[in-house]
Amino acid sequence: MIVAPGNAGIAQVVECVSVDVKNPQAIADLATERDVDLVVVGPEVPLMAGAGDALRERGIPCFGPSKAAALIEGSKAFCKEVMAEAGIPTAMARVCTTESQAADALDAFGAPYVVKDDGLAAGKGVVVTSDRTEALGHARDCFAVGGTVVIEEYLDGPEVSLFGISDGTTVVAMQPAQDFKRVGEGDVGPNTGGMGAYSPLPWVPDSTVTEVTERVLQPMATAMRERGTPFIGVLYAGLAMTSRGIRVIEFNARFGDPETQVVLNRLVTPLGEFLLAAATGKLADFRALEWKPGFAVTVVLAASGYPAAPVTGTPIGGIELAESQGNTKVFHAGTSAIDGVLITSGGRVLSVTAEGDTLVQARELALAATAMISIDGSHYRGDIAQLAAQGGISIT
Repeated sequence: MIVAPGNAGIAQVVECVSVDVKNPQAIADLATERDVDLVVVGPEVPLMAGAGDALRERGIPCFGPSKAAALIEGSKAFCKEVMAEAGIPTAMARVCTTESQAADALDAFGAPYVVKDDGLAAGKGVVVTSDRTEALGHARDCFAVGGTVVIEEYLDGPEVSLFGISDGTTVVAMQPAQDFKRVGEGDVGPNTGGMGAYSPLPWVPDSTVTEVTERVLQPMATAMRERGTPFIGVLYAGLAMTSRGIRVIEFNARFGDPETQVVLNRLVTPLGEFLLAAATGKLADFRALEWKPGFAVTVVLAASGYPAAPVTGTPIGGIELAESQGNTKVFHAGTSAIDGVLITSGGRVLSVTAEGDTLVQARELALAATAMISIDGSHYRGDIAQLAAQGGISIT
């Protein structure tokens, strides 16, 4: 296995090489030179650049959508259009290109206001607020750089993330997770790429995964195939369990962080075989997925100043101690190594993930391990999965 470009954590396990992730031909050249059997494209940037297209043109199996199919994440307006065609339940929305249009949309939907940057924003392009001035200001900032915004009705109810693995025709759903976007405990502060997650969800009915597959994931895959742009990869559905039923908040075109850490941590079925089956159109014949019993919780340890202005270059200590705790793994994100010293190189630095027989146990292990890691000025949320562990979440 080789990874490009990788980080200081995964470099301890596999070979990491340098590549320009925005250059599809460079990615295809690397895969050709190394005679790889499967390429898994993780981030949205290379997908939107066309990495999947370049690889398939050379006959290399690729788990990741084409540039045209990745537009479900690259443009929220496009995604809304496809969902409308497919009859997928989602929030009412307006696409706005001027401040006056945005103001009218905000008044039409009312508070709380939901304003989304139409393009890629690394999970931080969404503002949800009861302050109309703040909402309009976010729209104005998007317009100032030539962007478009999507303004939606607010969806009540708890949120669920569900990964659907698609081979362009067949979709196989994984187990649901819930993540926490706000930077501060109690869901306060600005949106981030995610400060923690847990899986499975004890408050979600067993029938939910089947319902979402039938009403959301499979219709999206079918609609994309009928458009001539079959979707091969992760159909990541962000869902709201509203008082009126399931509604799609958004689709992403790749595995989501930090939900992936808790979902894949519990997967027993070999991941490589599963993704290769998707990349080669063989999901219909793939065996049922096997999962570990129990729960997984991940807590994100963020750098000082995240998300506004994360501080990089700060030494990191205590990972070995954290991983010495039973059933605990520390996944790297924004890390680098200079002269053998591990330092921060991004906003979300580490995801500390623990498994337990119960959600309470997994949560306690993850938080205890996180507290053992030292990064000056770092912060994390101590309330990840707390409400669910207390039985405080229900679907009306």
